[in-house]
Amino acid sequence: MRNPPALPRRLSDVSVIAPIGTVLWLVGAVLLYIAHVTAARPLDIWFTTCVAGAALGAMGYGVFRWQRAAARRGSRTAQQGLH
Repeated sequence: MRNPPALPRRLSDVSVIAPIGTVLWLVGAVLLYIAHVTAARPLDIWFTTCVAGAALGAMGYGVFRWQRAAARRGSRTAQQGLH
């Protein structure tokens, strides 16, 4: 059995994928909020999910950047391989 081919770097690089995903969650939240205002409907679970996705994506990307900076400066407690 052969191993599947590796993903291209642009599809597996966290420093590219995480911000794009976070922005997409944020765009979804904005679109749902606009739909809420124009239709005079209550906000639902879809809006809450988009806000949570954007918040968690931003926090996760922040932790990634923090660990990457620690690895670059040679901190002993930093994760390895984030250069």
